[in-house]
Amino acid sequence: MLHPIHSLIESRAATLHYDPARELSEQQIMELVRLATCAPSAYNLQNWRFIAVRSREAKARLKAAAFGQQKVGEAAVTFIICGRLNTHDELPRLLRPAVEAAILPDPVARDWVAMAERDYRDNLPLQRDEAIRSASLAAMTLMLAAQGMGLSTTPLGGFDGEAVSRQFGLTDHELPVILVCVGYGSVGNLPQKPRRALDDVMSYA
Repeated sequence: MLHPIHSLIESRAATLHYDPARELSEQQIMELVRLATCAPSAYNLQNWRFIAVRSREAKARLKAAAFGQQKVGEAAVTFIICGRLNTHDELPRLLRPAVEAAILPDPVARDWVAMAERDYRDNLPLQRDEAIRSASLAAMTLMLAAQGMGLSTTPLGGFDGEAVSRQFGLTDHELPVILVCVGYGSVGNLPQKPRRALDDVMSYA
């Protein structure tokens, strides 16, 4: 018997059309982000930030930065999911709750802090790669969470990153990685498209 998560994965598809009359509550939006933050990140850096774009004025600004894609205007909310740089500086504070809960031994936490400092200090390319990885994992987790809540989603990579950063006040340490539209699908949407055969994408070593 398949686990429910399998059904969510197999039924998820990028939504083309949303019902603009249906909104999401603040509670729904916060729950989506809470679940998205359960995604993994290196050293538990949690190097992401979520901007929930839902007002008409903000949607118009984001839509312009996303080359006029109508989905941004129709969806109940579009998340700007950012990866953050320099978060290794915050790692002692971020790991403290795990140490206090006896999940992570204090010597291990100190080792992680030292390794993160060694890996990321003065290494902007690695910080950027890690930010993109973390934000992408969070985005996929958010989409599956939305699917489980009966919502529809669309990931969007087509946007002007500089315009998004400027319009939404991102700092020099925040990288807009992906947009995720969330809402209630309307008519005219397609099911998940067929995937490549496993022998075309997989090998053993």
